[in-house]
Amino acid sequence: MSLEYIIDGIIIGISASIPLGPIGVLVIQRTLNKGRMSGFFSGLGAALSDTIYAIIAGFSLSFIVGFIETQMLWIQIVGALVLIGLGLKIFFNNPAVQLRRQKKRSTSLFQDMASTFILTIANPLAVFLFLAFFASFRVVDARQELFDRFLLILGVFAGASTWWFTLSSLINMLRSKINLRRLFWLNKIAGSVIIVLVCIAFIVWIGNEYLWQTT
Repeated sequence: MSLEYIIDGIIIGISASIPLGPIGVLVIQRTLNKGRMSGFFSGLGAALSDTIYAIIAGFSLSFIVGFIETQMLWIQIVGALVLIGLGLKIFFNNPAVQLRRQKKRSTSLFQDMASTFILTIANPLAVFLFLAFFASFRVVDARQELFDRFLLILGVFAGASTWWFTLSSLINMLRSKINLRRLFWLNKIAGSVIIVLVCIAFIVWIGNEYLWQTT
């Protein structure tokens, strides 16, 4: 039975990570610019954030969920502004300058991981995503043992980490075909995609809130 919780957690972790939103684009961009380890550690930051939201959902921490619901508008606005700022930074980034900086100082994998953790934790909608996943899989109930819940959360982290390792490894295979000119345009595309995705997500959320209040 315990093994089933780990497997369910892995499936949920992968399923929650696969949609290529702004963080996925960022991981791809960093992998192409800095290498597989930078991309993977950036993904680990997202995996850690998702794990925290999975803990909130899995352990039914209703007081945190309630706080997120009451402050959702401001959290969404701040999160959107931060991600748009990230998109603009990537858009205007000069890959030649970035490569020179990398040669002068080693890239901090911890900074890569911490930055994506902060960006992902700023999106509290993830907690509702995990609430939906747990409900669909029927893996959380009041009678569930504490140890089984920990196994479920461990599976979520393992699944998310597996996805980011796979994605960064696949993208890294393309690095040999990327030159500075292509990196320049890839940065433009990645920055633009992040901004567009954030704006669409925010508009959709505002639209859903309006419909919910008028029904």
